[in-house]
Amino acid sequence: MHVSRAPAPSASAVSNRLRQAVLITGLILVAEVVGGFAANSLALLSDAGHVFTDGLALGLAWIAAQVALRPVNAHMTYGYHRWGILTALVNAISLAGICGYIFYEAYQRLRAPEPVEAPLMLAVAGVGLLANLYVVLRLRGHAQENLNLRAAMWHAGGDALSSVGVIVAGVIIVVSGQYWVDPAISFLIGLVILVGAWRLLREGITVLLEAPPRHLSSQKVALAIQEVPGVRGVHDLHLWSIAPGFSALSAHLWLEDQPLSQGTRVMTEVKERLEKDFRIIHATLQAECPGCECAPGDFYCTVDMSQIEHDHEGEAEI
Repeated sequence: MHVSRAPAPSASAVSNRLRQAVLITGLILVAEVVGGFAANSLALLSDAGHVFTDGLALGLAWIAAQVALRPVNAHMTYGYHRWGILTALVNAISLAGICGYIFYEAYQRLRAPEPVEAPLMLAVAGVGLLANLYVVLRLRGHAQENLNLRAAMWHAGGDALSSVGVIVAGVIIVVSGQYWVDPAISFLIGLVILVGAWRLLREGITVLLEAPPRHLSSQKVALAIQEVPGVRGVHDLHLWSIAPGFSALSAHLWLEDQPLSQGTRVMTEVKERLEKDFRIIHATLQAECPGCECAPGDFYCTVDMSQIEHDHEGEAEI
């Protein structure tokens, strides 16, 4: 079984793409603020507030990507990849806050619509749409492999949808003079952004809880290991993510009775298979002879917290 996935982007590539997204978002913000005041468009000014919040979130993501470039050391043995997860969670929460703001503004505009300079609104929204689509396309290639890039892509996609909403509202205003379409479309945009926020939050929490990555199955990984010649069983298997695209595994393997050199070859073959089929690049394996008290199908271990607490009490008494 081979899982085909795109290569994960390097930390420097992530940082460069996020920096470009921050710069483009800043230019869009300036254009929408100037255009909003010039056209007396509440829609553009509200979208500028949306863009400003997204710019802050993208800035945080870029800072996190810069931190991730720092080398591994004795205090951070896995490096600083988890900073990206924490930032992505902040981004997800900020997206939810943006949705609340959009819903509030939509309600206010439905109650008291205001006339706007539709042609100027259309021009500025069109520029914003093109710029945000460019950012989305730049980030989309590796977004599935990096949660921070995915968060940034959702922010840029939310901005693009907002621009589409402003354009559609502007066209309808020009044709019919009906101002209520602006808040109605804004409400739909908020719903789409809210779905993206939930997906980011769910994946970030999954990484922090050290659950298996969504694209991997512990059972399938264990069965693949057992297919390697020389392996008789697997137990105490743990599979988790340091960060999206950086999967780790630890397991105990029952090996056939054989010389140490032969056992080393089997362990190497297992690691090669894990990297090739599942892209698990960090695997810690412990070789054992048959006779372990666990059953062959018992892939997981149960930690007795009461025993740990008892041991700690004994240490305290000493």
